[in-house]
Amino acid sequence: MKQSFSRLVWRQFKQRRMSVAALGVVILLFAIALLASALANDRPIALKREGRWTFPALVYYPEYVGTDFTEMREAKDYGWALFPPIPYRPTQTDLDLILEGPSAAHWLGTDSTGRDVLARMIYGSRISLTVGFVAVGIYVLIGILVGAIAGYFGGVIDMLFQRVVEIFMCFPTLILIIAVVAILPPSIYTVMIAIGLTGWTGVARLVRGEFLKLRSQEFVVAAEALGLSTPRVIFRHILPNALAPVFVSATFGVAGAILLESALSFLGFGVPPPTPSWGEILSQSRDYVDFAWWLTLFPGLAIFVTITAYNLVGEGLREAIDARLKF
Repeated sequence: MKQSFSRLVWRQFKQRRMSVAALGVVILLFAIALLASALANDRPIALKREGRWTFPALVYYPEYVGTDFTEMREAKDYGWALFPPIPYRPTQTDLDLILEGPSAAHWLGTDSTGRDVLARMIYGSRISLTVGFVAVGIYVLIGILVGAIAGYFGGVIDMLFQRVVEIFMCFPTLILIIAVVAILPPSIYTVMIAIGLTGWTGVARLVRGEFLKLRSQEFVVAAEALGLSTPRVIFRHILPNALAPVFVSATFGVAGAILLESALSFLGFGVPPPTPSWGEILSQSRDYVDFAWWLTLFPGLAIFVTITAYNLVGEGLREAIDARLKF
């Protein structure tokens, strides 16, 4: 029985244990990001009070505005409640516990304003993954459009697009991103747009190469002979057959975007405070590196594990696709 391309790629991918384990880490990071409100919050996940069920950590309730759930939990002033394992918000400060090391109350310690580091890292995973995927989505879209047009039409159009790509590649990426971030208002959207607008050149060259290889194939010639429109030939017939290397590049790109966001936050050009970010937590360690080792170790380890996991997934996917193309 003939298997589909995706099934054959998955079969090849499963033979690489490190890549499969890295995929498990990526899925775990997604779960942490999606469930951040239920993992770290001073509000209960579920609360039964006076016969009524509510879910303050997950749903907004106007009647709970101004309610001190920490005091409620300590006084046990409720009927029944299920609190998150980390009973702190990422922006919740405690000036009596500034730069406290890891303990039973704060598993990964506190930062320079008494905020729980673990809570900030859990919510920081949302920032890292959002920036990674949205930024890569932006530059993959730009790269596909540029590469498809250049590769399909060739000639003068191809030459012009190639010169544009070479101009963008001449600029140091980090310097160009910092320039864009410095001009635009500071926000997570600025970071995503800056990374997206500067990282498309590699995808464009990949797509162009695939189009140059595929545009003379029989199925493309047949589609053109049938009188199909140029956009239909490009996006319906050629592009689906040119996306395999783009997926691999995008996987590596997510790791690169996460690293860039962390670097920007570390330098003070990233997501503005008090929004939690792994790079922002790491940047605090510069002033307290002599004794607050947890501010360096834990966010640095999170960045390292995340980037390594995405790179291993990308490596496994590349080898699986290459193996499939040998048949």
